Amino acid sequence: MRCPHCLSMDDRVIDSRTLANGESIRRRRECLSCGYRFTSYERIEEKPLLVIKRDGRREPYDRAKVERGIQRALEKRPISQMTTENILNEIEDEAAMAGKGMNEVPSTVLGEMTLHKLYALDKVAYIRFASVYRKFESMDEFIQEIERLENARDGE
Repeated sequence: MRCPHCLSMDDRVIDSRTLANGESIRRRRECLSCGYRFTSYERIEEKPLLVIKRDGRREPYDRAKVERGIQRALEKRPISQMTTENILNEIEDEAAMAGKGMNEVPSTVLGEMTLHKLYALDKVAYIRFASVYRKFESMDEFIQEIERLENARDGE
């Protein structure tokens, strides 16, 4: 690290301390050229997960946005807040894994993850979410999706 006093690149670390629950490290350094002591900080730089929208735009992943969609679907359903939190955590973890490397995940993948979680949890919430996500435009589309659910249930 460059000395802020003499600009030499020769220094040694005198002391290192972990800060902020291990999220950063404070290092006391001494310049070997002029003896000046200074402090440096080291922290992990994480790239935010980006969501690729249907029109190609990219925007940062917003947990609150996913939560609002799930809350709307679960409105007046007998599902606890803890269950909702668990679903959100699972979706966020799966999204991070799906976006690994590029730190990008298509919005369609997030939507399908959410549908999958709601399908396993509550069929009414699933239909509510699917109607918005899949942009149902007629009663026939609702009926087809409900019939598909009924057929899937009969096959179990």
